[in-house]
Amino acid sequence: MHIANRVPVANSLLAALPRKECRHLIDDLEQVALTYGEVLYEPGEQIRHVYFPNDSVVSLLTLVDQHQALEVGLVGREGMVGIPLALAIGISPVCALVQGTGTAMRMKAAPFLKQLRQSHALQRELLRYTYSLMAQITQTAACNRFHVIEARLARWLLMTHDRLQSSSFRLTHEFLSQMLGVRRVGVTKAARTLQQNKLISYSRGNITILDRKGMEAASCSCYEIVKACTTVREPGSRTAEVHRRGFQRGGAQVAAGEADAQTRRPGEPRGAGSRREPGRVERTLLAAPGNVAAPVR
Repeated sequence: MHIANRVPVANSLLAALPRKECRHLIDDLEQVALTYGEVLYEPGEQIRHVYFPNDSVVSLLTLVDQHQALEVGLVGREGMVGIPLALAIGISPVCALVQGTGTAMRMKAAPFLKQLRQSHALQRELLRYTYSLMAQITQTAACNRFHVIEARLARWLLMTHDRLQSSSFRLTHEFLSQMLGVRRVGVTKAARTLQQNKLISYSRGNITILDRKGMEAASCSCYEIVKACTTVREPGSRTAEVHRRGFQRGGAQVAAGEADAQTRRPGEPRGAGSRREPGRVERTLLAAPGNVAAPVR
């Protein structure tokens, strides 16, 4: 999409705005290059600009003990970096780190707030995106707790692929271990498994997705849930239904994983506990309504 033959708008959030309102925004936007490893905000830092990625990807990281980082969100062409400012909060709670080199449309905080007050369409799109980002953050937290590293790595690579619009990207084991909150050796084993299954090729930090459908099958249900959240519009829409089914399936997987972990005897392989006749723990986890994610109404 082009506005007034000036700047191409690759960002989906901006492109969803009515043409007239998008023209008003363009006057206050500038296209900037974002490079791998660049820090846009530190936790507790004032938000002076918001960013609408075009073909770049930004990781949202939470820091523990001032040096350990864990990714809680991923922002690409579907959204905006600097969402707290849209909620009238000018301080960033996370570190915003560029993990995919590319471009973004940048706007200073003051013009952004002025545009936000004047544009109901911008308010609507940002509220929708805030919902999808919130869902992504909460689903990522559950994924990091309950799912195996191979499935989490597949989910993360698919999400990055969606945002970069490229099958190849450069990622080191060290970087991936920080993003997933696991040891480097765990990432090495997970990447080797995906490579042996001919889903990816990995050499010297260069990853290429070879089999997209195979990667989706290897990923956990969190990928489908997060992807559906980016397109939910109305409660009765097709994407909302996918979202609802994903939560139901994801909740059942979590409950089954908990039951297996609680009943598996020392030395037994993963899944052995859940194959035995359900006992008290399994019945509690699998039958209690409060322990399985409720459908979105």
